[in-house]
Amino acid sequence: LLMVSGMDRYFQIVKCFRDEELRADRQPEFTQIDCEMSFVEQEDVLNTFEAMTRRIFKEVVGHEFPTFQRMKYADAVRDYGLDKPDLRYDMKLTDLTELIHGQAGTAGMPLFKDAGLITAIAVPELGKWGNKKIKALEKRARTEAGAEAMVWLKCDKLPGKIDCSAKKNYSNDEMLAWATACKAKDGDLVCIFAGPGGHMSDHTREVTGKWRHIMGTELGYRSKGFVGLWVVDFPLLEFDPDEGRYIAKHHPFTSVKAEDEEKMKSAPGDVRANAYDLVINGVEVGGGSIRICDRAMQMKTFELLGFSQEEALAQFGFLLGAFEFGPPPHGGMAFGLDRLCTILGGETSIRNYIAFPKNNQGRDVMIASPSPLTPAQLEELSIDTIQKVKDDAAAEEKAAAEGGASA
Repeated sequence: LLMVSGMDRYFQIVKCFRDEELRADRQPEFTQIDCEMSFVEQEDVLNTFEAMTRRIFKEVVGHEFPTFQRMKYADAVRDYGLDKPDLRYDMKLTDLTELIHGQAGTAGMPLFKDAGLITAIAVPELGKWGNKKIKALEKRARTEAGAEAMVWLKCDKLPGKIDCSAKKNYSNDEMLAWATACKAKDGDLVCIFAGPGGHMSDHTREVTGKWRHIMGTELGYRSKGFVGLWVVDFPLLEFDPDEGRYIAKHHPFTSVKAEDEEKMKSAPGDVRANAYDLVINGVEVGGGSIRICDRAMQMKTFELLGFSQEEALAQFGFLLGAFEFGPPPHGGMAFGLDRLCTILGGETSIRNYIAFPKNNQGRDVMIASPSPLTPAQLEELSIDTIQKVKDDAAAEEKAAAEGGASA
């Protein structure tokens, strides 16, 4: 709306609230620096803020970045499992789907047989660990990376006899083929994950990508240095399995790459957006896009997301109306100030750079918030609360007892 009004460029420092999973680099409340410019293309935005970022790191910590690599989203998730890879170490993903599905042992291995995608990484040094310690990693893979299960393969004295958690189903030669495909060396531990393919492939790769970051931290690969890159060519949409439909990958106001516009109806999952993220050390420190500035295209995007014309006008009529006044082409990006400070300070948690951070339950322990509202406050807001009874049987028994007492 500021762009439509004739504001050429602006930046604002804003406090944001976001209801999402809490972790080391996330808090419910955080500080964001929003920047927007008129009459720019993607390269203008990337060059402007890359120069700014390089200057910040040089002046604050004395680090001189080389030119940031530009990595396509598809390449990032294929090779590293995530759209924010830490490039301070290698450990790329290997797709083992075709190899494993072609092996006889898979017939008796439902985890692999039913999988649409099977990916693996070769983790250095861990193949020297004892089996008890390695089996403890299986639990960590489930709890920390969200894996259904992890199959491991110890590479010791290759190409000799291999120890593997799936050795009951596969021959030594079959398992050796996995190690060869992953380019594993003596002392490596090959970690294998399986999940759905198709439009859910990125979610399956994400598990392996998270594990790659966890193992990088375990081995001390993520403790020093800085590597920055731009991740570009994001998909416009991502499939939501809960909703059973496509939703916006970033937000519904991101413009489509001109060459992909014709795919919006025929192949919506293949449409790329003019969107980009700045990633440093495996952390997204900023992101943005070139915006839609045409009412017809905005309506086309809303329709793709399942909005009827009436719903789009009801929720975004103010924006569609503003488009009638001819907004200029515009774009920008937003930086997470807390995350940027955390990386510059060599820390791992943004809580150290927030005055009153929330704990893992989302509570502010300094002021004991959130806390129960008083009856007077609830009445003033015309709000009533109902306490759900967890045990229906106990509730029925209580009701019957009260009925008998009154009789």
